Amino acid sequence: MSLVLQVNIRIKPENVNAFMQKVLENARAARSEPGCRQFEVLVSPEDKTSIMLFEVYDDQKAFDEHQARPAFKKYVAEAVPLLASRERHFWNKAL
Repeated sequence: MSLVLQVNIRIKPENVNAFMQKVLENARAARSEPGCRQFEVLVSPEDKTSIMLFEVYDDQKAFDEHQARPAFKKYVAEAVPLLASRERHFWNKAL
């Protein structure tokens, strides 16, 4: 069963460019992981500080492996401090 992660992000306005570089680097790395089926970085057309990540993994194990990888650890260490807020929501595909 697929695991879907939706991350609603609010970037501090002065950090938009720096954050976008880091999140796109993380997305590129994630897309090459065997258990990652989709990783999208979506930007609000009305507010460049409002971002949504849409990620699909094979299962919880694949997501846990994603979080253990160096690219994700680097993203958390360098990009998360640039944020005003970050909310994660997990979803499972309905049968």
